[in-house]
Amino acid sequence: MSQEIWESEWERVLWKQKPYPDNYVPRSFLSSLSRNPNVRPYTYGSLVLASFAISQHLSAIFIFLAVFVRLKEHGLDPRALIWVSIGGYIVGYAMWELLLYGVDIKTRNDNRTKTIKSSILVFLALMSLSPVLKTLTAATSSDSIWALSAFLFILNVLLADYTALAPENYRREKLTSVLSINAAISSSVVLASRLADDISVFALVLFAVQLFAMFPILRRRLQSTETLPQVTLTASACIFSIYITWPLSRAVTCLFTLSYAFTLFLAPAMLVWAQKFKNEIRGTWDPAVPRISESNLSS
Repeated sequence: MSQEIWESEWERVLWKQKPYPDNYVPRSFLSSLSRNPNVRPYTYGSLVLASFAISQHLSAIFIFLAVFVRLKEHGLDPRALIWVSIGGYIVGYAMWELLLYGVDIKTRNDNRTKTIKSSILVFLALMSLSPVLKTLTAATSSDSIWALSAFLFILNVLLADYTALAPENYRREKLTSVLSINAAISSSVVLASRLADDISVFALVLFAVQLFAMFPILRRRLQSTETLPQVTLTASACIFSIYITWPLSRAVTCLFTLSYAFTLFLAPAMLVWAQKFKNEIRGTWDPAVPRISESNLSS
């Protein structure tokens, strides 16, 4: 009889004096148990679409490495690379203006002025610092440079921001995103210091700024648009990186192709398969979670 009384009087509190011991658990304790109540199952298509940003970022690194090798082996004219960088900047800026169509005109004009000023300052600063950058790692062995560059590029991939950025969103970059850009630029600088002349150093660092500082912002804007532009950009970047790497090394090209296949197709399939092992249990024993509205946070 005492068990039935305990069952009817049981409460999940410890500050009341009760006839049952503190470690008593009623039969109804697990009645509200639920499994995976907040889990949203992934779909293979959505994961493939989300992996486009990672593939685009990897292709930018692979293209940069191929361009560096061509400059180092004198297979590419640095002046041509400078004009390619300038042309890529103009095309990217035109796409940026199209993506910002419909945003407040005053905001667009302010950002346009800041962008032009920053671009001119970066161009002049790189031009003046090229002789200094060329001798930056003169006393360092090439093996150390390759290892440092590889580590910085890995850090760049791990810390990069792959989330979409809406046109009306002008928040500051996350700390991890800033660290990712700094790692990529630092790796580009140490690689550029192994080139033969100042103009090659200038061309490579300018190209690196285009790929690792400006392209990620444009890529995140495109993620908030339709699927077709993302598919086109991903396919173009991956195919172009394979195309320019193939004459340099077939083994490296195969490695790049495998990395794309893993990122785009195999990794999403593995994540979908691993969902069946997800087991999140919720019940009455979980601590209460406060709900704070965004209006209270903003005020």
